[in-house]
Amino acid sequence: MGDPRTTAADIADKLAAGEVTSVEVTQLHLDRIAEVDERVHAFLHVDPEGALAQAAESDARRARGEARGPLDGVPIAVKDVLATRGLPTTCGSKILEGWIPPYDATVVTRLREAGLPILGKTNMDEFAMGSSTEHSAYGPTRNPWDLDRIPGGSGGGSAAAVAAFEAPLAIGTDTGGSIRQPGAVTGTVGVKPTYGGVSRYGLVALANSLDQAGPVTRTVLDAAMLHDVIGGHDPRDSTSIAQEWPSFTEAAHAGASGDLTGVKIGVITEMQGEGWQAGVMSRFTESVETMVAAGAEVVEVSCPSFVHALAAYYLILPAEASSNLAKFDAMRYGLRVVPDGDPSAEEVMRATRDAGFGDEVKRRIILGTYALSSGYYDAYYGQAQKVRTLISRDFAAAFDQVDVLVSPTAPTTAFRLGEKLDDPMAMYLNDLATIPANLAGVPGISVPNGLADEDGLPVGLQVLAPALADDRVYRVGAAAEALLTQKWGGPLLDKAAGLEGVSR
Repeated sequence: MGDPRTTAADIADKLAAGEVTSVEVTQLHLDRIAEVDERVHAFLHVDPEGALAQAAESDARRARGEARGPLDGVPIAVKDVLATRGLPTTCGSKILEGWIPPYDATVVTRLREAGLPILGKTNMDEFAMGSSTEHSAYGPTRNPWDLDRIPGGSGGGSAAAVAAFEAPLAIGTDTGGSIRQPGAVTGTVGVKPTYGGVSRYGLVALANSLDQAGPVTRTVLDAAMLHDVIGGHDPRDSTSIAQEWPSFTEAAHAGASGDLTGVKIGVITEMQGEGWQAGVMSRFTESVETMVAAGAEVVEVSCPSFVHALAAYYLILPAEASSNLAKFDAMRYGLRVVPDGDPSAEEVMRATRDAGFGDEVKRRIILGTYALSSGYYDAYYGQAQKVRTLISRDFAAAFDQVDVLVSPTAPTTAFRLGEKLDDPMAMYLNDLATIPANLAGVPGISVPNGLADEDGLPVGLQVLAPALADDRVYRVGAAAEALLTQKWGGPLLDKAAGLEGVSR
């Protein structure tokens, strides 16, 4: 097997048929990383020795007829916010530089148990705070479509690794769109599961009530297969949902026919109009028309509280983040900066946090601490939680009318590196369409749906479903993917101009 563009599902079939070995597939992707990652910078740490050892174990299992599942032997990249035993976990921050966890996150445990070799850890905005992966303490990741543009954030490293064919699969985390928005701007598939559907144990928390790990892939089927591996109840996570989940792989297969007969699709009134790039809206309108032609019924749905989602999110998230990041105090692990003289513990803590945290993290800690402070809690954090309730009610009312909701995933295509670093509000607006799902805990998927007319860069279609109905996003997402891929005559990533000059 010599083509890193092969999908995870196709690799799984080739492994099952004995046409390739896991060692060959893993080495192919390690070679690809060595070839292109100096330019893309999707990875913070690559583990060739460990990945090849895991691949060899997979090959031995298959030789004995003991494969652990269809993805046994298919390599994967993991966002550097998930604890990995024996591998560095830095969260893109200097304050955790060199930290090697003594345990695995539950998601990582399930990947290992399913036999997926871990290629390495992907770059990210520091502690997942950002929409561009420019806030990594270790330098930005670049978009494989145009190396002068951002790959989205905070999980731009995972999305770029998949888009640059450095990994067939990746794990990301989504707090306000950090899987779906990078998916949209890199032409990949990103899924945010129902809150509690995938364990958060071992995921270094940004905002406990919002964070959710999920798949980053090149096809909806690949995402479904990976979701089947990492999902399910975990008694070590108090927010994990204790229920049986349907097969998301079966849902994706069902949707791949492209038939949407009887499916009611809601177009959200508030996610269009001023501020949305014309090319993004053109592709969205065309995608909706394509789904209607495949049998879907479209209903215009108003969710009036969504216009307040951004403001509520940027009070709730900083408040939770300021509490979560208090544990990085130079006393137990991570960076320690000791000032001259005979400093007190407080002075060591102050110096360490000043040196170890970047500007965006400091900005959000200050904002969150203020929102939680005495005299301001009810006026800010309390009011934001009330808005959150209204958003959940809007979702409930909408899903009484339709099966799924659709919108563009992001209001614009990928912007240039550095373009919005000095304008935090402009950066925050990139999560306008994705944030409501995190506030309400509902699942969502971003599927590539074309290139914008203005710049030829990828655009994403977002599909949202009620909580616990993740199978719907896979069915509708797979149908949209099948219809659009047929229209294009092949995968959108084949058109990635930024990869010209980078051999495949």
